[in-house]
Amino acid sequence: MKKKKGLSVLTPYLYITPISLILLTFVAGSLIIAICFSFTKYNIITPAQFNGLYNYQKLFRDAKLKLCILNTLKIAVITVPLQVICSTLFAVLIAAKQDTLLGKISKACLFIPVLSSSAVIGTVWKAILNGGHPAIKAIFGIFGIDPTLLLGSSETAIVTIALLIVWKGMGYHMIISLSSLMSIPNNYYEAARVDGAGSWQQLTKITLPLLKPTIIMNTFLATISSMQVFDIIYTMTGGGPSMSTTTLVMYAYQLTFKGSKAGYAMTVSNVLMAMILVIVLFQQRFMKRNASEI
Repeated sequence: MKKKKGLSVLTPYLYITPISLILLTFVAGSLIIAICFSFTKYNIITPAQFNGLYNYQKLFRDAKLKLCILNTLKIAVITVPLQVICSTLFAVLIAAKQDTLLGKISKACLFIPVLSSSAVIGTVWKAILNGGHPAIKAIFGIFGIDPTLLLGSSETAIVTIALLIVWKGMGYHMIISLSSLMSIPNNYYEAARVDGAGSWQQLTKITLPLLKPTIIMNTFLATISSMQVFDIIYTMTGGGPSMSTTTLVMYAYQLTFKGSKAGYAMTVSNVLMAMILVIVLFQQRFMKRNASEI
């Protein structure tokens, strides 16, 4: 009996052992390597040479780094509100039509971009925008836009990429919101209808307040995701024109494989890691406070 009891206690840990080993090896291991090599002069080819805090001192003199931080924050400012608002709106609309054919097709169509490769999406959209196809030109011409200039201008390139990121990730956040909507008891809406509440009142007084934790979670998830985008930027602009779309991730890549400055690239990566860590800590604190209020 004692052996069976001991096995039942160990069984849950045995299930999570494989993924735990993977996380320790590739996530925790990568973090440790990045921190260690950030104190070195390293170009991948030759052995690393310890240079103390030189890389971190260089951060404060690097004008390109400031531009990359600004570009990273620009993408987050554009994408996060649009993703959260649009995903919540579509989730509410689909939930109202979930049993209809239109609702099922809409849910599938919105989620397809999430399943697609970011690199493939970036390549396809670059070909669409730069291809000069008459149909594409006609569609954009309705709004007075030349599609061939969207990625070629430093003013519009980052906005174009941000909107593509919204389209790519909106379905993911929509599914999260939709699952939360399904957990709201229908009794609330029945009672509201008995009291004479209309659709707008049900949305603002019942749906959105009960979705508040999910909206907060989607906001933080979208923020972290937007700061780590690489594939779409790499395939569409490569960080150009004039570094207008070069984010911290893209800058670290360029330093490593084009500038032969892997040590400094890891220092830049640590800056991004610190920014994400602050967001995660703020999210945990915010979620705990929100849970206590509920």
